[in-house]
Amino acid sequence: MKTMTRFAFCLALAGALTAQAADKIKTAKGDLEVHPVKHGTVVFKWNGKTVFVDPVGGAAPFKPYGVPDLVLVTDIHGDHFNKGTLEAIVKDKTVVITPEAVAALAPEGLKKRITTLGNGKLMEKLGVKIEAVPMYNLTAARLRFHNKGRGNGYVMTFGGKRVYVSGDTEDIPEMRALKNIDAAFVCMNLPYTMTPEQAADAVREFKPKVVYPYHYRGSDTAQFKKLVGGASEVRLRDWYKN
Repeated sequence: MKTMTRFAFCLALAGALTAQAADKIKTAKGDLEVHPVKHGTVVFKWNGKTVFVDPVGGAAPFKPYGVPDLVLVTDIHGDHFNKGTLEAIVKDKTVVITPEAVAALAPEGLKKRITTLGNGKLMEKLGVKIEAVPMYNLTAARLRFHNKGRGNGYVMTFGGKRVYVSGDTEDIPEMRALKNIDAAFVCMNLPYTMTPEQAADAVREFKPKVVYPYHYRGSDTAQFKKLVGGASEVRLRDWYKN
């Protein structure tokens, strides 16, 4: 019985550490692989590089993906920024990009590895162009969650394909004004970000070719897809599998 129990535990652990099947987006330098991890966390693999966005939850969920070449953090909240996770996964070659507010809270050993990027600023690292875009709340009752200028959404360009990761935000003018987005990861959950209706309305305006609802705990993603209609291809993936 003990042997079987141990065996069952090992199987369960192996399942928990298995990466979800990747989506692929064609770029000028090979496929961009999209790996949903959990809630607001996504992994991209492209051109021999691995990019983690908002890695949290310890090292275990990231073992299937290897050592990150690039890590982006959007905000100070614990579902986006976790000191222990970053200390476990960031290695000597890893480039870490965060807003100033995140860098200010980072442990000293990690802080020296961080490059800060403010809203509206651009840089290129490891062949990936990165633009920091605002993320913040608009609704009066939600203003306390995310103030303008503290956190970053990001537009990353992989081999000519522009990929937007919203971070925690409502349907702000800066999102609605985005142009030529090939894939967008758009949040929706109350009370912290926005409703599926708000998210869909913004998507219908900036019209990414493909949109993934993420960071959607408790939200009706099927309703979001219905509301987006033909404006974009909506890909529903399970961000809460494990």
